[in-house]
Amino acid sequence: MSEFFTSVLLKKELCKGCINCIKRCPTQAIRVRDGKAFIIKEFCIDCGECIRICPHHAKVATYDSPDIMKKFEYNVALPAPSLYGQFNNLDDVNIVLTALKKMGFDDVYEVSSAAELVSEMTRKYVAENEDKWPVISTACPTVVRLIQIRFPNLIDHLLPIYAPVDLAAINARNKAMKETNLPSEKIGIIFISPCPAKVTAVKSPIGIKKSEIDGVLAMKEIYPMLLPYMKESVNKVEDLGKSGRIGIGWGSTGGEAGALLTDNYLAADGIENVIRVLEDLEDQKFERLEFVELNACAGGCVGGVLTVENPYLAKVKLKRLRKYLPVACSHLDTEESADAFWTEDVPYEPVFKLGKNMRESINKMAKVEELMHKFPGLDCGSCGAPTCKALAEDIVRGVAKEEDCIHILRDYIHKLSDELSRFDKKK
Repeated sequence: MSEFFTSVLLKKELCKGCINCIKRCPTQAIRVRDGKAFIIKEFCIDCGECIRICPHHAKVATYDSPDIMKKFEYNVALPAPSLYGQFNNLDDVNIVLTALKKMGFDDVYEVSSAAELVSEMTRKYVAENEDKWPVISTACPTVVRLIQIRFPNLIDHLLPIYAPVDLAAINARNKAMKETNLPSEKIGIIFISPCPAKVTAVKSPIGIKKSEIDGVLAMKEIYPMLLPYMKESVNKVEDLGKSGRIGIGWGSTGGEAGALLTDNYLAADGIENVIRVLEDLEDQKFERLEFVELNACAGGCVGGVLTVENPYLAKVKLKRLRKYLPVACSHLDTEESADAFWTEDVPYEPVFKLGKNMRESINKMAKVEELMHKFPGLDCGSCGAPTCKALAEDIVRGVAKEEDCIHILRDYIHKLSDELSRFDKKK
């Protein structure tokens, strides 16, 4: 099993030991022990739901500081299309792109531009690989990680094409090297991200050996820095935009699937809905479906935990912004198409398995079932695990004990009290 980086961290000093996060986590990756939460890294898919739900702000996302730009001689910004949905009354993406240059970037390369290239490749791949239907989008790293650890039967259905941000990074670096004659190591490719999962995708990529992205900045930190530069840019805008309706549409739910020019697709957002769709896909409940677009965040990337705007308002803003744009501005050449496919296999990582082999797993599952009969089945979370079954599995793994259940502990204390009482009477 590969070492996996996670971008969601816990600030212990802020944690109050409440159980909001353990009840919300879709992969049961969080436990509360000794009054503090902790994250089981191999279970975590970096969806950021614990960040949203924590009332004490004890869960945080890791990302780079804008100071990372000082490490390079030449910096290129990769703005995600969801960035455009954060601003009020924006009618020209060039205002944002010009502001990024005024802020300190030497050049910009829109992720939405690369998204249009990925859309072209996806249309071709879906048409030529009917045996892989339904093809599942790989643009959301959280969904890819979820499939990798929980839905092994669906791995072969993953779209083996670079995510737009990775393709944008490659193209941006090649463009910068050609225009500046600088070596690759002196060029910084900096992505402006709506979510922590993108940080993980850079540090621990799936499907590719190494990401060309050198740093990831949080959209919520760049937003206030951009505003004053945007006011300056209104009067002197550079023509930097290279994407149309298709590319910018990727910022919200349905944008990627809609670009395939077919009605035979499914688009779902929100991690609970994503899991339900994946379960139904594994059970083969969908017939003749060509493509499935899944986004872990509500509304799509505009709903990422590193954004600032309400995702549904941001979705409306993107819709207005792309209304009068051409369908697409970026088109593939043969060389780009050949270099944009995954180079690494995606292995199944059975992090939820209890045993090292089938026999051991069956024996341990029998012990889990035996323990389940002892527990009340309330899934109250008072033990620090999200469900009674999760506690039973933790006990079998050797990281918890039966007395962690307050109901069993109460019975144990009553039994101990009765024994002490009988002992006193004998004296």
